Amino acid sequence: MTTTATPAAELRSTGRAVRTRTLVLTAVAVLPLVLTVAGPLLAPHSLASPVTAPFAAPSAEAPLGGDQLGRDVLSRLLHGGTLLVAGALLVAAVVTAAAALVGCFAVLRPALGRAVERCADVAILLPPLLGIMLIALAWPGGGRWAVIAAAIVLGVPYAVRVVAAAAAPLATAGYVEAAVTRGESTAYIALCEVLPNLRATVLTLFGLRFVDAVYVISMAGFLQIGPQPPSSDWSLMVRENTTGIMLNPWAVVAPSLAIAAVALTVNLATRALAPETTRKAVTRS
Repeated sequence: MTTTATPAAELRSTGRAVRTRTLVLTAVAVLPLVLTVAGPLLAPHSLASPVTAPFAAPSAEAPLGGDQLGRDVLSRLLHGGTLLVAGALLVAAVVTAAAALVGCFAVLRPALGRAVERCADVAILLPPLLGIMLIALAWPGGGRWAVIAAAIVLGVPYAVRVVAAAAAPLATAGYVEAAVTRGESTAYIALCEVLPNLRATVLTLFGLRFVDAVYVISMAGFLQIGPQPPSSDWSLMVRENTTGIMLNPWAVVAPSLAIAAVALTVNLATRALAPETTRKAVTRS
């Protein structure tokens, strides 16, 4: 005699599996971030002092070998991600918050929505690299803050379009119409009725904006728009050591992998933390 699980038991089992997956992905994302923040404390050598010959192979003294000046690649790798990750988190937070607020208000006020859409269409047409260069050149002194400002300016239009598209069906929902009938203000409806139902979209958008910010900041660093030598930065490490990639590939591969690992793990964690917007029906065979 065979028994089948009840729908309630299957739901509980599915819930446990989802929670386990969420915890695992979150832990995977937190580990690279913790290593990035604590990296400077773990570096075995100073950033500026040569410890090996230029582009020396890995050894006991330098596990990832030396860079173009003989500096320890591992030490520079441990120092190079702190500002990059901090800048990407700042960009992702500001862009997501701005997009969530503007997108929710835009669907409730058609005139604002049309204006936002037109501005977004124009801003999206601007090539990212050109936008970065224009803002960096116009920013007093340039530097990392200019790149962060460029990433925010270039990221908000696309993010607003995403939030507005997700919020559009909610603008005609029954609870929103009930709030309008009660005479609630637009701010109350946007922040208390529409925005809480966009948690999945906002969290997913945060992950995507973080990846995009890592890409934009890294690309700017590779082009030496922002951090300048002898600063320790992953993108600068890639640029500075490309000439010796055949002698010590770790000088280029290690920072490249670090950039990819941080971007991908944070994106996966935010997708796992996003609540399910739909639930599959449970059936018995």
